[in-house]
Amino acid sequence: MAQLRQEYELLKTLNIEVFVIGPEKPQSFIKYWEKEKLLFVGLPDPKHSVLNLYDQEVSLLKLGRMPAQMLIDTHGILKFVYYGHSMADIPNIKQIKSVLSA
Repeated sequence: MAQLRQEYELLKTLNIEVFVIGPEKPQSFIKYWEKEKLLFVGLPDPKHSVLNLYDQEVSLLKLGRMPAQMLIDTHGILKFVYYGHSMADIPNIKQIKSVLSA
């Protein structure tokens, strides 16, 4: 979440809107969003409906769901999918830019 917060303004200049879908219940999700003052959209998914649809990995040894990032263009075409192996394993802005320019 920290990387998204740091790079949010840059992502907007690349015409990328950020939506974060999390497994928490709505009340705790909203509380976290307000506490962290996050500017992008957050959607709670307590039944894991969306997360399961995209096969987001769950690892109890790693304390929860592994990161999954997807870029969908304005036509609804999935352009990029990245499944992380740890909470620190997320693509950087350079990788995202290379996908957008391809």
